[in-house]
Amino acid sequence: MANREALRELQTRLAHRLQAARAEGVQASWLAVEAAGARYLFPLAQSGEIFPFASAQSVPYTQQWFLGVANLRGGLYGVVDLAGFVSGGPPVARTDAGRAESRLVALNAALEVNCALLIDRLAGLRNLEAFTSSADAPEGSPAWFGSGYTDANGAYWQEINLQALSQQPQFLSISA
Repeated sequence: MANREALRELQTRLAHRLQAARAEGVQASWLAVEAAGARYLFPLAQSGEIFPFASAQSVPYTQQWFLGVANLRGGLYGVVDLAGFVSGGPPVARTDAGRAESRLVALNAALEVNCALLIDRLAGLRNLEAFTSSADAPEGSPAWFGSGYTDANGAYWQEINLQALSQQPQFLSISA
């Protein structure tokens, strides 16, 4: 029970910080998330609302990474398992404890794609000062990969350009 309260408190703090960042100008540039052990950065301007994990209504004959559709605050959103999409493999199996930390991050409404990405864990907000070095996306990376960043602990964070992702034919073609 304490874990749930701590998670709700974290989500509330992140929501307040996101609103403050948008109101005060861009102090934090990215929403940091984790999916299947990988660390990703979503540009705040391209990220939308964060929702608790909600089971999706499955849709037949779709890609493995497309988990189905979910009603999020009255809107119908396609739910994509980010780790499965990036790897091209099946969705990641999650334990009950893992599902409690999982979140759906909707794409910003300005991108005009009703989609939410399933991630394993929110890792907070990050700005450029949080990183010690940056590099171009690795050779052979998808077009929607942005720069990669290394933090003070040596952890690598991959930026994902959600606008470019939302326009990729592979992302838009959910049929199997």
